[in-house]
Amino acid sequence: MSTTLERTEPDFINKLPHITAAFWMMKITATTLGETGGDWLAQTMKVGYLYSTLIFFALFVITLGAQLLSKKHHSYLYWTVIIATSTAGTTMSDYMDRTLELGYTKGASILVTILLLLLAAWRFTVGNVKVNDIRTRKAELFYWFTILFSNTLGTATGDFLSDDSGLGFFGSWVLITGILALILVINYFTRMSKVLLFWIAFILTRPFGATFGDLLTKPHEKGGLDLGTGYSSLILLAILIVAIQISYTKKNKKHKSALA
Repeated sequence: MSTTLERTEPDFINKLPHITAAFWMMKITATTLGETGGDWLAQTMKVGYLYSTLIFFALFVITLGAQLLSKKHHSYLYWTVIIATSTAGTTMSDYMDRTLELGYTKGASILVTILLLLLAAWRFTVGNVKVNDIRTRKAELFYWFTILFSNTLGTATGDFLSDDSGLGFFGSWVLITGILALILVINYFTRMSKVLLFWIAFILTRPFGATFGDLLTKPHEKGGLDLGTGYSSLILLAILIVAIQISYTKKNKKHKSALA
């Protein structure tokens, strides 16, 4: 049994969504959008990885500030912060791997180290790394910065699988899909830590989105569908907005029915 080292703040309200199938579907859509959106600004618009990272990190800081100041869960605000972490993660990873020429292996190693240190600091200072009931400001900050670096790591992992492993975009996507399906089975049929499984799945949905985004945008000769980063981003954004609206409309209807 974990002990909570930090007392719950009396006026703090958990502002995170429930972890459901709809959550994972929207997470995958948002991370894929992060891949195509990041590539659109950095590559298609030729802004470059450094300036794109600065732009998206500024967006992350602004949206995170609004999320921290909010008094309750706002669906569109929450998913905007997720998109900001995903786009910033895409360009941060590409800047490290390509502009700084660290390569995918060194870049991923650095990001794994940062992520493990964040989780360890979170566990040590808060008492747990649970994501279903965050009720302190410190835990909320750890949650968002862990997500930022998990998305950055996911981009590096996806690029490694797509470019260096020999699997290609489609093969990498199939591999990650298989691993995620295995995690789902483990979740339902074993007693393995749900928190650990959550973070493994959360990290892997990022390379899933990265490889799927590459599959959508890369030219045919590279194994992609050649839809382009701009059109793919708009399509994914539309899908995410519709999914958020449907999911939260159903939730509100159930809540009203329960009160009636």
